[in-house]
Amino acid sequence: MVVLNKIYTKTGDDGTTALGSGERRPKYDLRIEAYGTVDETNSVVGLVRLALDGADAEVDAILGRIQNDLFDLGADLATPETDKDLGYEPLRITDGQVTALENAIDLLNADLKPLRSFVLPGGSPAATYLHLARTVSRRAERLMVHLAAEERINPAATRYMNRLSDFFFVASRYLNDKGAGDVLWVPGKNR
Repeated sequence: MVVLNKIYTKTGDDGTTALGSGERRPKYDLRIEAYGTVDETNSVVGLVRLALDGADAEVDAILGRIQNDLFDLGADLATPETDKDLGYEPLRITDGQVTALENAIDLLNADLKPLRSFVLPGGSPAATYLHLARTVSRRAERLMVHLAAEERINPAATRYMNRLSDFFFVASRYLNDKGAGDVLWVPGKNR
């Protein structure tokens, strides 16, 4: 368990931060950007849950699990993959977490009608925030893919983020009255 007695340490005043391996990197480092954007995604999920306000307990429970997984993912990214002994077993996203996300997508998608157009962010407040979560998670995924081109990262972490944006899209439709409340794109509507 993590114990945080003192919130400020002043060690980052020089513009660096410590990774789980003890290594210090600049706060603009790609790895820091990646897990920072995962954290940003988690904050948007909090907004979704607030907007739900108990309206759908099943979706809220899935989102609660996702928030915990996103902290796991941040810990995964904050500890570079290395062959040296760190003195502890780093926390890594697992294929089981990816599978759980796929199962949640399948569960919610089963009741949705096929799309005939792209969906615009809108409808209910929770669905709109899910679209925001989707776009932020896609940014996190792009950063992770970029990081993976430069350093080793856990492949399950990237798979998780790819599925997560899909989940957010499906969940937004589900919360928009199972797609009936979706705001559809009309190509060239305002020409």
